[in-house]
Amino acid sequence: MTLPRTPIPKRPFRDSALFYAGVAVVFVVVVAISGGSLELAIPVALACFLVATGYAWWKFRQRIRFEEEQEAP
Repeated sequence: MTLPRTPIPKRPFRDSALFYAGVAVVFVVVVAISGGSLELAIPVALACFLVATGYAWWKFRQRIRFEEEQEAP
C-alpha cells in the first residue's frame, strides 16, 4: 500500500523553514508561559529547527531529483 504523492510546493525550502521556525517559536513561548527554563528551551528549539529543516530539505532534494530522473528520456 502506498500513499498518494502530493505535489511539491512552489517554494518547498522556504515553506519548510518557515513552518519549523514557527514550531520553534511556539515551543519557546509555551516554555516561557509555563515558567520553564528559557536557557534550555532556546537551544533545544534551535537544535530541533536545524535538524527538522535539514531533514526536510534533504528529502525535498531527493524527491526533486527523483522526479527529474523520471521525466528524463
